[in-house]
Amino acid sequence: MIGQLRRLWPEPGPLLRFAVLQALLAVLQGLLLGLLFPVLRAVLRPEPDFAAAMPWLLAGAAGVLLHWALSVVATPVGFAASGELGVQLRLRLMGQLTTLPLGWFTAEAKGTFARTVTSAATAISRLCVVVGGPVITCTLVPLTVTAVTFAVDWRLGLVLLATLPPAVLLMRRCRRMTALASADMEEAANEIAARAIEYGQAQPVLRAAGQAGTGTRQLSAALAEHHRRYARTLNASLLPTLSVTAVVALGFVAVLALGVHFLLAGSLAVPDTVALLVLAVRFLEPLGALAGHAHGLGALDYGLDRVARVLRTPPLPAATDPVPRPAHSGIDLVDVRLEYLPGRPALAGVNLHCPPGSTTALVGPSGSGKTTVIRLIARFLDTTEGVVLVGGQDVRDYDHEQLLGEIAIVFQEVYLFDTTIEDNLRLARPEATEAELAEAARAARLDEVVERLPEGWRTRVGEGGAQLSGGERQRVAIARAFLKQAPIVLIDEAASALDAENEQAISQAIAALAADPRRTVLVIAHRPTTLAAADQVVALEAGRVVETGTPAELLRTQGAFARIHRQYEQARGWRISAREQEGAPR
Repeated sequence: MIGQLRRLWPEPGPLLRFAVLQALLAVLQGLLLGLLFPVLRAVLRPEPDFAAAMPWLLAGAAGVLLHWALSVVATPVGFAASGELGVQLRLRLMGQLTTLPLGWFTAEAKGTFARTVTSAATAISRLCVVVGGPVITCTLVPLTVTAVTFAVDWRLGLVLLATLPPAVLLMRRCRRMTALASADMEEAANEIAARAIEYGQAQPVLRAAGQAGTGTRQLSAALAEHHRRYARTLNASLLPTLSVTAVVALGFVAVLALGVHFLLAGSLAVPDTVALLVLAVRFLEPLGALAGHAHGLGALDYGLDRVARVLRTPPLPAATDPVPRPAHSGIDLVDVRLEYLPGRPALAGVNLHCPPGSTTALVGPSGSGKTTVIRLIARFLDTTEGVVLVGGQDVRDYDHEQLLGEIAIVFQEVYLFDTTIEDNLRLARPEATEAELAEAARAARLDEVVERLPEGWRTRVGEGGAQLSGGERQRVAIARAFLKQAPIVLIDEAASALDAENEQAISQAIAALAADPRRTVLVIAHRPTTLAAADQVVALEAGRVVETGTPAELLRTQGAFARIHRQYEQARGWRISAREQEGAPR
């Protein structure tokens, strides 16, 4: 654990200072107990000699004052160490986040990362002080007491020493079981959290069904499972904990019995016997407390492992000698294969050529690999086989940040920060002038949205852009692409699932983007207005290119593109008849 902490925390100064202070306090406790021997030898004699005891009593008083002073210093040092550790862990985790392939960011991975940054980092920083300090004390006090006992009577020293190995082994077992139980309980707690969120979001449905008070069957099952695992954890840890208590009790009984035996045999004086019994209590009491802290150490092990797993995630490989910016905006995929899971290719043998200044539309059914193509071009992930070329150069040869500087991306799901529309737009180019902002807004038809908002550009959009509709968020995203003025634009289903007004506005904005001969545009689309602006259409099915050509050419072939186009037109023509609207029988 100490080695793992050092790897996770490259600047361990505050934690090291806290550990040293705790160690000094623990050793000082043991040494103060050792003063009982000269004091009791001076006062428990036929003629007590208080003068002989006085120097030891003064030394004890000085030791108590020193212990108090160190305790006063150690408390704020511990708080500072806990806070500093939490900050450094979060900074390391956030720094690691910026190096990971963007394809790593699945919903599950993002949820795990969020819990690691919040709960795990907080637990580690707290447990290192709240548990780490007492563990140091409960370890060093018995060791110091054992050393003092050896100095007085080696036989009782051996008895105390013999108690340590079984107690330590049993506590290690407690610690391992707690780490496993923490992982088990975390899984159950995550399920409860997910079901609780679902319960809140589904209130309209539950109330309509008359089940708002009872909740969902899944939530009840998650709560029951959490209770079952908690009970299983308690039962599993009961035997090791009781075993440690038994070892401690047996050790005390052995010291008591041998001490009395040596006293009656005359090989141990009364003052030494009394002092040794007091020391035996102070030896065994911390060991018993340490059994309880073993569970905290197990939780700390689990938290450290969670953080380490994130930090061990391989980052996106960086070019050792990155080439300059692309020579042109052309895009090529050459024999590209990509597997998210071994043996299950998302793309297989894909070849694609997008000349500089051209517009290419990707079409195909859901799961055909369209979004994967866009991710590869932006190098959110790397190919399993084949190469992706931008400007005639392998994307892996560029500095990734510089490559993304040449690309504007409009995602299907647009995320906006809880700030103003202007701030969200300036993410693309913070130094843009007011005139450039206005021009980008006009081109993306965002100006219509801004004009009808109560505070115009200063309107806050809410968390994730919740105050705007899906089409309005898409207009912000397209305006970013205009404002960035990148030579390559990648658009992922920007007009999907929108109303007719927003669909038309966004299709026109995409057409305006594609009209600039300096831009290479790759768009995933099925709308005729968007496809009409394409120089070529590439149809994908099951991760393979099945057709390439102009929209007019592919419509005449009656192939995959024609079939998709026909299905879309049929869907657009669906209507509810007047008789159906009135509820008349058909």
